[in-house]
Amino acid sequence: MQESRWKEYLRNFGWVVAIASLLFTVIVGGFIVTNLDHVGRLGRVLQLIQSDYLEDVPVDTLIDGATKGIVDSLGDPYSAYMNAQENAELMQQIEGKFGGVGIILSLKDPQKLVVLRPIKNTPAAKAGLQPGDVIVKIDEVDAATIDQEKAVSLMRGDPGTQVTLVVYRESIKKSVTVPITREHITVPTVEGMPLPGNPDIAYIGISQFSSNSAYELNEVLTGMNISKYKGVILDLRYNHGGELESAVGVSSYFVQPGPIVYIVEKDGNTITKASEGNYLGIPFVVLVNEESASAAEIVSGAIRDRGTGTLVGVKTFGKGIVQTIYQLDKGTSVKLTTAKYLTPNKIDIHKKGIEPDVAVELKEGEEATLSPTTSEFDTQLREALKVLRQQL
Repeated sequence: MQESRWKEYLRNFGWVVAIASLLFTVIVGGFIVTNLDHVGRLGRVLQLIQSDYLEDVPVDTLIDGATKGIVDSLGDPYSAYMNAQENAELMQQIEGKFGGVGIILSLKDPQKLVVLRPIKNTPAAKAGLQPGDVIVKIDEVDAATIDQEKAVSLMRGDPGTQVTLVVYRESIKKSVTVPITREHITVPTVEGMPLPGNPDIAYIGISQFSSNSAYELNEVLTGMNISKYKGVILDLRYNHGGELESAVGVSSYFVQPGPIVYIVEKDGNTITKASEGNYLGIPFVVLVNEESASAAEIVSGAIRDRGTGTLVGVKTFGKGIVQTIYQLDKGTSVKLTTAKYLTPNKIDIHKKGIEPDVAVELKEGEEATLSPTTSEFDTQLREALKVLRQQL
């Protein structure tokens, strides 16, 4: 009996070693050496699953589960292990191109999947999804059992395929079933126009910071001939952030040469990200709100600390940490929080947010007029225009 158990153990020893090797890639070797009991416990559990568990489980599934468990144990909502599909979708998101339905989810309540807004001219917008809709089911998956990253993964897919959403709509006090056919989604992150009714004021809206946002901003400014405008309103409301380098590139148009953000690593090493020297040098106001986060706060913090513009709105979200994506084998990756960032005045805004220079809230039930097409502006945009006019 004992000999049989040892033979079974030896048969599984090869892939147990593979699991241990994986652990060596994500945990410092010295840590493992001092925690051999824990590694032995993991090896024993893996061996028992292979030898005694009723069902056959693919080794890849166990490796994914073990890796995900390690990252989840950090208790950090911004760190995550991504399988090949999730990793590919994240890379598409960073590039601003993916197959999906075209929904931006709210950050306000992490326990709910609330539609912040459907993206213009996407399947979600065409299907009639509305800001404030609460997604309760994605196909047959109960939305209450998954996080936002998983929800996004489920809604994305090959163009031409269908996903069915069940949403609760507060305005009619009932749930609505919405079948949506996925399409190629290319999200322009920057748009610019003369502010309706104010031809001497440029309105620039940035929805997120993809790898192309700084380039898009330059194209928009050039196309508008920005020099003919007396002032700019930069709208960063509901901008959940994105790529660090993109935020630095965008900030360079609104901050004079000098520091934009300090990146403080685990060992205390500090990296300074500075302006690329594209400063516009014209008066401007920045609109922010409680969902302006991460890279949007890098831009806002740089403008506030450097004194080049005025922030109008409400306190920002408060995400002052930086994630790094490490590519692993077989198309997988791990996203880890690796640093925090400080504003030019070396202020840590994590879980604190950035207070605007001029505080103004939307009225109850009022929606932000993002990319306005008429001069019927929301309360915050009206105040931003008033503040800007006072500076001209």
